[in-house]
Amino acid sequence: MSILALREYPDPILHQKAEVVSKIDDELRLFLDDMLETMYTDHGVGLAAPQVGVSKRMIVIDAEQKEDEEGHHQKGNPIALINPEIIYTSEETIFFCEGCLSIPEQRADVERFQKIKVRYQDTTGAVKEIEAEDYLAVVLQHEIDHLNGILYIDHLSRLKRNMLLKKLEKARAAKNEK
Repeated sequence: MSILALREYPDPILHQKAEVVSKIDDELRLFLDDMLETMYTDHGVGLAAPQVGVSKRMIVIDAEQKEDEEGHHQKGNPIALINPEIIYTSEETIFFCEGCLSIPEQRADVERFQKIKVRYQDTTGAVKEIEAEDYLAVVLQHEIDHLNGILYIDHLSRLKRNMLLKKLEKARAAKNEK
């Protein structure tokens, strides 16, 4: 497996609507494995294909992973979702403090649907559905947003988004000085 290069804000691919996956084969399954490996390496809970430079409708998540005493992530329940679409949302919403591998070291509270249902294809091409609430629902909404060219910061007010982006610029500048 390979670690893939992450794309960071403001890379244009992060704002594009991803294309539908029409062919599920061994090459695609290997790519999804690489996405999972990249997600775990970068301590993420989810990763969308556009975040690694591929504008296709694919995400991987593992909302059940744990961290051991040494700070290493232990796999929980990794899932690859191809062509996911939200087919149900609850009226109830929740706020959750979100971060993103493409916007490193920044976090903000985002309002999301508390419960959702997602239809997707698995790595064999079978159509499946997953019902999710709370944390898992947030993770799925965040990653599916990536497939539609939406970042979590796009859900923030202009003021909050600008403040977060200024903090991101300062963090990058400090990192480059080292």
